[in-house]
Amino acid sequence: MSWKPPPASAERLRAKLDDEFETVAKPQGLRRTSDARRDQEAESSDAPDQWSRSSEAGNARRGRRAAAGAEDGPDADGQSARKGPSLKMRAVGYLSRREHAREELARKLAAYAEDPGEVEAVLDALEKEGWLSTERFAQSLVHRRASRQGAARIVQELRQHGVDDNQVAELREQLRATEYDRALEVWKKRFSAKPEDRAAYAKQARFLASRGFAHDVIRRILGEGDED
Repeated sequence: MSWKPPPASAERLRAKLDDEFETVAKPQGLRRTSDARRDQEAESSDAPDQWSRSSEAGNARRGRRAAAGAEDGPDADGQSARKGPSLKMRAVGYLSRREHAREELARKLAAYAEDPGEVEAVLDALEKEGWLSTERFAQSLVHRRASRQGAARIVQELRQHGVDDNQVAELREQLRATEYDRALEVWKKRFSAKPEDRAAYAKQARFLASRGFAHDVIRRILGEGDED
């Protein structure tokens, strides 16, 4: 007659065999189908919250961009804010490079002003502060041109820039006093000898006249020329 274990011992033996079977048959990291199914359901229940948070973050970014665009857009009057340096800063930039006459600087600033009155106000302020001086411009121009040009050409340029007639007349007298010496230096740099015939005389005379030197000064340098 075969031996049978008591019921309690049989139940413990069956549980022990089940544990040993799971330990041998189940590799590390392998999960039951039921466990995997429960995890998937848990993840799917959390997904809407993640999508909601992503959507909220995107809306927040779009809101910040819209706010930034509103700040850069038109002002309260519906007009775009003027970009770039102010009129006065532009004027100071021009004057820092060289002297300007008032009319010359006004023409340059007109392209950046909505109202001509703005330009006049800036010019008045610059004159009071000593930045702008038409008289100083005229003296600077004469200094730059005198070694290469005659009085007639320099005076013409001064008038084009709106220099006062009284100052132009004074500067013309100063230039005329040195006209011969200046013309002679210009001629020496270009020609090595006085003209020998009418063609050479005409060529040299045209050169000096194009520089603005007076005809009486040209005759003194080149001679009276051929009377025939």
